Amino acid sequence: MAYVPLHEKFPEIAEKETRSFTALNSPDLPKDDYGLIEAYCDEPDCDCRRVFFNVLSRKQRKVVAVIAYGWASRKYYGEWLGFDDPNAIAELQGPALNTTSHQSRLAPALLQMVTEILKDKRYVDRLKRHYAMFKEVIAAEADAEAAQGRRPAGPMPAQSIARNAPCPCGSGKKYKYCCGRSR
Repeated sequence: MAYVPLHEKFPEIAEKETRSFTALNSPDLPKDDYGLIEAYCDEPDCDCRRVFFNVLSRKQRKVVAVIAYGWASRKYYGEWLGFDDPNAIAELQGPALNTTSHQSRLAPALLQMVTEILKDKRYVDRLKRHYAMFKEVIAAEADAEAAQGRRPAGPMPAQSIARNAPCPCGSGKKYKYCCGRSR
């Protein structure tokens, strides 16, 4: 599973609707402009209801934090995972620093700022709309590939994976509830 930036599928929308903020008098963040570059899961059968924010620093011209945010309920993520692990569910819901991404020293302060930004219900509704649009395009692309007789892109295990092992796609689910379901 890969997380693909919104601007790769919807460049005009991303240009108009990408959230940014300026840190001016923050004791924890240097004066800078930060962009929240949205990225969504490209697995057609995945309904993770999450966004990854690649927090881009204008001055440094690089990503300084990767923050995951899921808006679904705790119950939804427990059912989606197939098990009820409070730590895994908390990480899925977020906002949380993505544990598998490099984080700069600014990441904890940026997480606090993004947590505040996510209190804006209209912004969260926009993220949900972007997710739905993105998933529609991914599903249409997968359908087109299937119609041409090709297998949709996805993880291809090089070796046998135990059904109860974590899925190699990184979803946090057991293999049998994720990519193993289609085998």
